[in-house]
Formats: sequence, structure tokens, C-alpha cells
Amino acid sequence: MSILNVNILPCLSDNYSYIIHDKSFNKVIAIDPPVVKPITNFLKKFNLKLDFILCTHHHADHVDGNLELKKIFDCKVIGFEQDSSRIPGIDIKLKNHEIWKFGDETVKIEHAPGHTNGHVFYHFQKNKLAFVGDIVFPMGCGRIFEGSTKEMYESVVKIKNLSNDTTIYSGHEYTISNSKFCLEFDKNNIKLFERSKKILSLRKDNKPTIPTTVQLEKDTNIFFRCEEQDIKNSINMKNASSEEVFAKLRELKDNF
Repeated sequence: MSILNVNILPCLSDNYSYIIHDKSFNKVIAIDPPVVKPITNFLKKFNLKLDFILCTHHHADHVDGNLELKKIFDCKVIGFEQDSSRIPGIDIKLKNHEIWKFGDETVKIEHAPGHTNGHVFYHFQKNKLAFVGDIVFPMGCGRIFEGSTKEMYESVVKIKNLSNDTTIYSGHEYTISNSKFCLEFDKNNIKLFERSKKILSLRKDNKPTIPTTVQLEKDTNIFFRCEEQDIKNSINMKNASSEEVFAKLRELKDNF
């Protein structure tokens, strides 16, 4: 199995794009490039060529670099078939659950609506990596713009149901505000307190709080913990379902 080298590239004010390099096959992916310069600077520094762009959703702060990068590198843009009209420069249109081969890695595309109707995430199955765009963040989840709360809940659960050792890469640096929200309604969570301190330290040094793991989110992300009785009690929903708790938490976060 090829080991993939994942590089985190801060872009704009709080976005993350990613460069994935498969050294065995010398192939390179960029994920969700909102701008061109951080990508080209990185590739030039390490004498790499861009082969593919993977898009999680159509928002400008995830795709605005597509066309210029395509012009520079003649790379292929990959996205979700059902949202292809909104992905600039799309060449390869993948269906839900389809497997795309990157070297000897199998990349499964999973439709995960809520943030947008056509949002997807990419699961690198052998390396146990998930690039989730704006569905899940460390200690948070995405805003609901085009989909329903039910869809967003189900999309978050899809990521929660990946193996505990799956590494999660998100689209933004929102972790400090997310941790404050979690602390407000999950006050008895020791692991959350410990993680929040580490987060503040990382951001003080301007370091990313990404990536995270499924297990770490199960321990500290309130949107992964909707079945916990302490959380239900803290929002006066002691007999509610996990989905109802999720809906209430998302509403509270929107106004936090």
C-alpha cells in the first residue's frame, strides 16, 4: 500500500486546502483549492506537478482555484456527478459510492448533503483518511445552507460511523469557537476540557488544529454525542432522540 503524504495549506482567512502526494506513483491531488498561489508555491518548492483536483462542494471558497490551476497544470477536476453544473472545470463526474483509484489507493465518494445539496466527502479507504469539506469540523459541524437538518444529521453520522482511527481533514479553522460551544453544553466532559486547552495553545502558535480523528470527535464533539444524557439534560431535552438533540444543538450554535 502506498503511504500518502498529506500537506495542510492555509488559504484565505480560515480555509484549508490539501496537497496529497503519492510518492510511489508520483501523483498529486489538491483538495478544495479556493485560491491558486498557496498551491503553486508548494508545488514549485517541492518540484511537483498537479494531476487532480478533488472538490467536496461548489462554494467559491472551495473551488475558485480550479480553472486557473487546470490551465497551469492541465490537471483533471473531479467532483460529484449530481452537482457537476456547479463545479468549475469538472472533468471526472463520480456517482455516490463510486470508487476512484489513485495509485493503489481506493477513494470512495460519499454523498453527504446538508451544508449543500451536492456535498460529498472522499474516503481514502486503505490509508484511512476522510476529506470532509464543511460537513464536520473539530468539535463542530457545518452550517445548513441548502439541505435539511435531517440530512445534515445523517451526513455527520456517516462520518461518525467510519473506523475510530480514521483521520479527518476539514475545510476550515473554526476550532476555538466550536470548543467554546461544546464547553457550554457538555460541562462534565474532562476530555473536552483537556482538548480545549491544547487547541488554544496550537492557535496561539498559529498552528492548525486539523487533522482530527473519528475517536477524538466521539470523545469531544457535541454533534457526535447527541445520545449522551448529560447533553440532553443540559438543553432541556432529556427524552429526545439523538436527531432531535442534533437539530436543537445546530440551532443553538447558529445563534451562539
